[in-house]
Amino acid sequence: MAKQTEMLDQNSTESFDTLEAAQSVEPEVEIEQQTVDEMRTGSELLVESLVNENVEFIFGYPGGAVLPLYDTFYEGKIKHILARHEQGATHAAEGYARVSGNTGVVVVTSGPGATNAITGIADAYSDSLPLVVFTGQVATAGIGKDAFQEADLLSMTTPISKHNYQVKNVSDIPTIVHEAFHIANTGRKGPVVIDFPKDMGVLSTNAQVCNSLDLPGYSVAEKPSENEIQKLRDYLKSAEKPLILAGAGINHAKANDVLNEFVTRHQLPVVNTLLGLGSIPYEHPLFLGMGGMHGSYASNMALTECDLLINFGSRFDDRLASNPDEFAPNAKIVHVDIDPSEINKIIKVDLGINADCKATLEELLGYESNSIKHTEWLEWCYENKAKQPFSYEEDEDKVFSKPQRTIEYIGEITNGDAIVTTDVGQHQMWVAQYYPFKTHGQLVTSGGLGTMGFGIPAAIGAKLAQPDKTVVAFVGDGGFQMTNQEMAILDEYQIDIKIVIVNNGTLGMVKQWQDKFFNKRFSHSVFNDQPDFLKLAEAYNVKGYLIDNPDNLEQQLDAAFNHEGPALIDVRISPVEPVNPMVPSGKANHEMEGLI
Repeated sequence: MAKQTEMLDQNSTESFDTLEAAQSVEPEVEIEQQTVDEMRTGSELLVESLVNENVEFIFGYPGGAVLPLYDTFYEGKIKHILARHEQGATHAAEGYARVSGNTGVVVVTSGPGATNAITGIADAYSDSLPLVVFTGQVATAGIGKDAFQEADLLSMTTPISKHNYQVKNVSDIPTIVHEAFHIANTGRKGPVVIDFPKDMGVLSTNAQVCNSLDLPGYSVAEKPSENEIQKLRDYLKSAEKPLILAGAGINHAKANDVLNEFVTRHQLPVVNTLLGLGSIPYEHPLFLGMGGMHGSYASNMALTECDLLINFGSRFDDRLASNPDEFAPNAKIVHVDIDPSEINKIIKVDLGINADCKATLEELLGYESNSIKHTEWLEWCYENKAKQPFSYEEDEDKVFSKPQRTIEYIGEITNGDAIVTTDVGQHQMWVAQYYPFKTHGQLVTSGGLGTMGFGIPAAIGAKLAQPDKTVVAFVGDGGFQMTNQEMAILDEYQIDIKIVIVNNGTLGMVKQWQDKFFNKRFSHSVFNDQPDFLKLAEAYNVKGYLIDNPDNLEQQLDAAFNHEGPALIDVRISPVEPVNPMVPSGKANHEMEGLI
């Protein structure tokens, strides 16, 4: 490997010597002094372009291919957060983007640095989060020649990014960067990848930062047509069992206030998707809960019985519509989505509106209903909500703390105002069921890709976006061990987050499915040995709390949340505690199991 590296360095040196020689040839026409003064390297121009886009933080990890760029970062024009793994960098950027609404920026080196970032890129693509990810690349002369740490990131990221570029001319940097930020954070948001060859960072140009756009093939849906609004109004007038399904599109559009005004005015019950949580306050009387696999009884019964379903910004994924053929079987279905490809993709609709959710709701607010025809429907929804709330029973032997009570109590002491991040699994569903969300940007979770290890780095990005907010990361003991190295950032950058390990000594959701669908054959879902998480926290200079007695749960949580600085809270729960209720995969929403 050392010989291979030495040969590559020699080739790279020859490549750079050739470039320098070409640049040193005296030009036939004298260059004006002003032009000479304006020359800067590609790395300098890239940083200027990022400053022009108002970038606040860069999340990254250096390496050989991006050393020229990192040398420019040394000047400190933009704050750089040194992650401990490239996956952590991308998840932190996701958390920042989800909470701030701004585009998260990631810089990683070539080869394994870039491939390590792929999970985060795919996660952001699935959940429509705006990122611009700069992947280092070998010098242009080495591309396609299996150079050291070369990887074809354009091919790898094409199906998991909104768009991608490879910089081939240093003067193109300003245009590429400006286009990338526009594409990432408009329309249906998503990650944009910019593959950045090493020599593009050292070559010089007199190009200037760019503020203009020329994207003839790129358009963003905005307002619905008058005919679409009129047809939707007609549906509302005749509906006796109307229901609103509010997905992530409401939160992305920051349409919470207008949604609440609309549903309150017309007394329309609301079901959320996982990523739509926070679009209507948990305590709002019209809120029926999350729908789908681990949704509430009231939500799933309403989805089954409604005669008009208006979907704002949800893609009808399989966690919500496990059996599309039996989904909302009695309803006219209206789907409002900024991405036209989502309309009629899974559920055939009676009216598809390709538009921004907020713009559509604002148009609907002009509609005055003469009378509400669905009083009986509302009463039926309220009865279901009261009859089958999310609930749990305390353990008689009181050996373990209840995860539901843990989340409930944290909701109480944070007044439902915290930003909450999660990993994926049972704890994620308990958070969705029991934390009393109030508004958009509070829940930061991996929805579509279901990425373990998401919670801690996402909490770091969220705290940087909203430093005055309490940020809580709920993680399982499995996912915690995937990205816990990012705790090193907490002390270094003075980031105060509270990490709650919902610790059952197992891969909880995997084990629950094995229990239910695989005859209790618990194949490799139980951790027979675990490290001492509190000692690990101490190694990172993070205060640790162990809750292994339910009688001390509230006292210990109070102490942890009153602690000034980051804290790790290890809450021991039963290894057999299931998430209920549950709609088994492939079943219709009304075929719920585990009800009280």
